[in-house]
Amino acid sequence: MVARVNTVAFQGIEVLPVDVQVQMAAGLPAFTIVGLPDKAVGESRERVRAALGAMGLALPPKRITVNLAPADLLKEGSHFDLPIAIGLLVAMGVLPGEEIAGYTVLGELGLDGSITSVAGVLPAAIGASAADRGLICPAACGGEAAWAGRIEILAAPTLLSLINHFKGTQVLTPPEALLAGEEERYPDLRDIKGQETAKRALEVAAAGGHNLLMIGPPGSGKSMLAQRLPGLLPPLDPAEALEVSMIHSVAGHLEGGRMRRRRPFRDPHHSASLPALVGGGIRAKPGEISLAHNGVLFLDELPEFARGTLEALRQPLESGRAVVARANAHVTYPARVQLVAAMNPCRCGHLDDPSLTCGRAPRCALDYQSKISGPLFDRIDLHVEVPAVSPSDLALPSPREGSAEVAARIAAARAIQRARYARESAPQGGAVRVNAQADGTLLEEIATPDAAGKALLAEAAERMKLSARGYHRVMRVARTLADLAGLEQVGRIQIAEALSYRRVAPGR
Repeated sequence: MVARVNTVAFQGIEVLPVDVQVQMAAGLPAFTIVGLPDKAVGESRERVRAALGAMGLALPPKRITVNLAPADLLKEGSHFDLPIAIGLLVAMGVLPGEEIAGYTVLGELGLDGSITSVAGVLPAAIGASAADRGLICPAACGGEAAWAGRIEILAAPTLLSLINHFKGTQVLTPPEALLAGEEERYPDLRDIKGQETAKRALEVAAAGGHNLLMIGPPGSGKSMLAQRLPGLLPPLDPAEALEVSMIHSVAGHLEGGRMRRRRPFRDPHHSASLPALVGGGIRAKPGEISLAHNGVLFLDELPEFARGTLEALRQPLESGRAVVARANAHVTYPARVQLVAAMNPCRCGHLDDPSLTCGRAPRCALDYQSKISGPLFDRIDLHVEVPAVSPSDLALPSPREGSAEVAARIAAARAIQRARYARESAPQGGAVRVNAQADGTLLEEIATPDAAGKALLAEAAERMKLSARGYHRVMRVARTLADLAGLEQVGRIQIAEALSYRRVAPGR
């Protein structure tokens, strides 16, 4: 007799079915796991043996073989503990095999028989729902699994409680879907004095989901501006929240199994490696650009990042996907992010101040800024200079307009875009939600300027030598400016302002 239990393996956020087959045969006592298991899966033998022993159960003195099919798919992670243990219990006649066949099972076992949390429960629950099965998972992950919809979820704290549930001596309470609290407070835009141009660029970037680069000397407020961006962005809609939560679930970052409604804001240090930023590693985990999906990726001190790391961002920024290719894995993660970057004009940071700049100017500025390649620079919609704040500006009272007022305008502009793109889809897949995601064909329909705007755009494109990508990005920004102003058609004023945000060209 072969006992069978359904579980899953993960390839990115995709769920692949795995059939756990347990056979007990006559022969010398042995416990073997086959089917391309990694180190963590191989070690589950001892965890399972100890967990069963904690309940007073001993494995029979037989030759036990556990096969994880398909055999050519690499099995990674500790979530195979629970399906292996349940397979053994079915083979021993402790649990009914017919009932277990209606569930997808995953969870890690403690030596005392407890079932501890694992990564990937949310996508596993969605996969179980698609296969018309229930889900057996750790109690700590029950709130996460409940977001999958109307499926039966058995969130057990211990292996013994799960056995008692099937024996009818205990009932496991169905978990409730958990939502993270929104008590997090963000710094207010009112704290920043001066920098009206930068504030305007930040508002435009937030309204249309545009990439933004801020260039200025140390202490001019670049990081302060970026830190206030999350407080300006509207919350995730249900579809976006599910996408984000699936990525964070696979990465093991979904705190307490609670789904977040706030947009991700990731700010990795400039020493971050390429796999940390784009994704990769032994198990091809999502990188910072995927963890920031549907949110903001803030790169402070942009030229200090390794050049190869920055160049690896080019493809995800354009396609909205981060592809991790390895000899034994080819994984794709969603990565539709809003890039916000900050940098100094040169290494010392005081290029425009003759009294503070170094003796190598302007050569040091050209060398420093040339670390950013032209193709990466061309993918940034808004480029804004952030000059040093004068003492007279610091002495002024705080501005009357803060984050709440700006966020209201941004929400109104995004509502216009949401209605406009309700039935549109991006060429790479997924819904178009903001102007920054509209492709060239769609832009011709929604962002064609009036006659005066067309003339200005054509003349500026010739003089500024705009690429096709740069040309379309100007149109996207102009469409966002029109949305902020509540205008149906893009005019000359919007084209002129959009062009003003492309005048900074580091190293050129």
